Amino acid sequence: MAFDIKLIDILACPICKGKLAYNKEPQELICKFDRLAYPIEKDIPVLLENQARKLTSEE
Repeated sequence: MAFDIKLIDILACPICKGKLAYNKEPQELICKFDRLAYPIEKDIPVLLENQARKLTSEE
């Protein structure tokens, strides 16, 4: 089973409520506004601020 990309249309950043982008290779949902990457674990998005990774300046 894999993350259902159709969910991206209904998911939002829990902080700013903005759209998220899907990054397939590291299995993350990206909020470009807050510069955070939320992990997808066992095909389930973990949309918790304390679990998010800060994006680097190169990302």
